[in-house]
Amino acid sequence: MEHPLIQSLFDDFEPKPQSVTELNLDIKAALERRFNNVWVEGEISNFSIASSGHWYFSLTDGESFIKAVCFKGMNWRIRFKPFDGLQVRLRGSITSWERRSEYQLAVESLQPVGEGALTVAFEQIKAKLAKEGLFDESLKRPIPAYPRRIGIVTSPTGAAIHDILHVLNRRARSVHVVLIPAQVQGETAGEQIARAIANANKFSESASAEQKIDVLIVGRGGGSAEDLWAFNEERVARAIRGSNIPVISAVGHEIDFTIADMVADLRAPTPSAAAEIVARAEAEIVEHLRRSTADLFNSMTYQLLWARNELQELAMAPAFQLFPSKIRALRNDVDALSGYAADAIEERLQTLSERFEKASRSLSPLQLAARVSRNDRRLALIEQRIGSRAKELTDERGRSLATAAARLDALSPLAVLTRGYSITQNSSGEIVRNVHQIDVGERIKVRVANGRLSAEVKELVED
Repeated sequence: MEHPLIQSLFDDFEPKPQSVTELNLDIKAALERRFNNVWVEGEISNFSIASSGHWYFSLTDGESFIKAVCFKGMNWRIRFKPFDGLQVRLRGSITSWERRSEYQLAVESLQPVGEGALTVAFEQIKAKLAKEGLFDESLKRPIPAYPRRIGIVTSPTGAAIHDILHVLNRRARSVHVVLIPAQVQGETAGEQIARAIANANKFSESASAEQKIDVLIVGRGGGSAEDLWAFNEERVARAIRGSNIPVISAVGHEIDFTIADMVADLRAPTPSAAAEIVARAEAEIVEHLRRSTADLFNSMTYQLLWARNELQELAMAPAFQLFPSKIRALRNDVDALSGYAADAIEERLQTLSERFEKASRSLSPLQLAARVSRNDRRLALIEQRIGSRAKELTDERGRSLATAAARLDALSPLAVLTRGYSITQNSSGEIVRNVHQIDVGERIKVRVANGRLSAEVKELVED
């Protein structure tokens, strides 16, 4: 007598009946306990939006229908607008309205199914974000050439993280990696990706300069359009655009293209390509440093040659060449005048001697003696006058030479330098004559009497 109906015949008490409402409530509780988390796939029909903001529609597989509702508090998270004929996969729970004994599916999550449905949803989201300007090129930031710390938002068990680490280990072992784990496929993947991007920015803002994240890679390996759908969600796009850290999107394979790729600062065709972008090979950096060092030495050599040429030009300047030649010319003039004076004296003495001999032959010894005495006195006087005149002429030429030498010395740039003056050139090699030719912080060259010096301008004061 295990059958309840037979057992009831032997019960001594009469069972208390339930009201219709009580029965419906029990049915409601049983349904909600049994079907509190179900996944259903089907086609939307009779879709409508109530004034309250709730979505009402039916889900069918071609043979059966089930009513469904997506309340306003849930449907704001669905980033596309459903329509009749759209194939979807949804998650929810069965609930009933006890007053009419009707049950329906309360939708909590809804995703399009099939390439056509995904394309429609993709275009809806793309058009909305493009209208808001999230894809504008002016918003995109440059990626650091040599980042020290890279953040990676992806699954810790997926192929993407292994590909990225492999490339970094091969190309730039000095780069540090911060993994921000997130589910990259499934119903909650979009929410997790957006949260991971926000967490990466929060960490970087509070970290020290050495710990800050320089660039963020957001992505995953390849898959179907449904597998990659999380990277088409609006909340992921807004999280990328709102990131203070430059973002590289690396989703799927080269042929895959997502909303994340459009809004990111840079798109990489694969996760491995993203790693190669942010981590240039150390050999390339060493070669770059080698070339830069060679360029620096070449520039220094050029500057030295230029300075040596400038020195030679100054040494061969007319002012420096004229002074020695003028001294030589004056010295030659003095020598010539001295020679002329000596020749004139000798000629005069010769003439007087010849006249004396001629006269001595025609004069008596007494007259001759008297004339000789007179001539001796005159000759002595003449010799004295000639010597005095020669000395005066020599002194006069010497004074002229000294005056010319003094004038030349006054005009000589080297003489000016020995008196404490200097010649200043700006970084372009121009002679500085006023303070407007140089700037504060500019390197200048100063020529003094016994050498050169280099200086930096700290202050400009105009008199």
